[in-house]
Amino acid sequence: MKAIGYKQPGPITANDALIEFETTAPELGPHDLLVAVKGISVNPVDVKVRAAFPAEHGTKIIGYDAAGIVKAVGSAVTLFKVGDEVFYAGDITRSGTNAELHAVDERIVGKKPESLNFAEAAGLPLTSITAWELLFDSLALKEGEGEGESILIIGGAGGVGSILIQLAKKLTKLTVIATASRQDTVEWVKKMGADHVIDHRASLVDQVKALGLQPRYVASLNGTEGHFPAIVELIKPRGHIALIDDPKVFDIKTIKPKALSFSWEFMFARSMFKTEDIDKQHALLNRVSELIDSGALISTVTNNLGKLSVATLKNAHEQQESGRVIGKNVLEGF
Repeated sequence: MKAIGYKQPGPITANDALIEFETTAPELGPHDLLVAVKGISVNPVDVKVRAAFPAEHGTKIIGYDAAGIVKAVGSAVTLFKVGDEVFYAGDITRSGTNAELHAVDERIVGKKPESLNFAEAAGLPLTSITAWELLFDSLALKEGEGEGESILIIGGAGGVGSILIQLAKKLTKLTVIATASRQDTVEWVKKMGADHVIDHRASLVDQVKALGLQPRYVASLNGTEGHFPAIVELIKPRGHIALIDDPKVFDIKTIKPKALSFSWEFMFARSMFKTEDIDKQHALLNRVSELIDSGALISTVTNNLGKLSVATLKNAHEQQESGRVIGKNVLEGF
């Protein structure tokens, strides 16, 4: 099968940053599906891994989001059959989706939304899982029980922010304050359903206080290191902070006086450690699929960059590294 990967980590500008090659189809474990990949998307994790993680065995195939058709199933598979259309975000410990065929545990796979094509569907899984787990696992919210409270989402126009705004509005009834700094990102965040949009390049404290709101929840999706003092000042006592980025330095002790809770969301944790509730990702992806098909949620895809090739994937990585991607970029399969 055809695949795209890398031999040495490094900058995307290198001539061999990504290479196309032929390799054998993956072998299936008992719970695995063999998926013919018809669409993929690129996330920050793709570029982080390509830039810094060694290729342990020859050439490393990355790529996490995918949508496609089940071609074969493992001996213990019960949730899907050959011919089913699926979407998923994969497992960071396994070979990736930038390939013609991909093996994935059925318990982290959902039924593809019927109303989306494969490339559009591939733009949803990783960000949807991250946003869902952040709301309902990390922040411990329950559906319909957020009315009267607010959430501050820092980084509202990115892939996770785009779906998180929608889930918070549709499922929890929270008042959503989201950050964006450019005219195009402000308009996008409004389209996703944010009640209030503020500029993360200006004082968060002044802007949120001017709204007359004190959020009980904060989802910090990027820039946490610089925004942490403002977050602690703004949040309600006994509130909860959740983040997904990797701040180098911040003083966790500052959250003690307000008795704040703090957590990291990492959507690969369930698949990495084969947790007893790994199938929660199957269930939540099916729910997201239903919400998309009913019109309760809308696609967060903004660009289809064409068929998967070294050139188009390199373009997707370059755009992701620019920090200016709105929503999600997707590609069609080989």
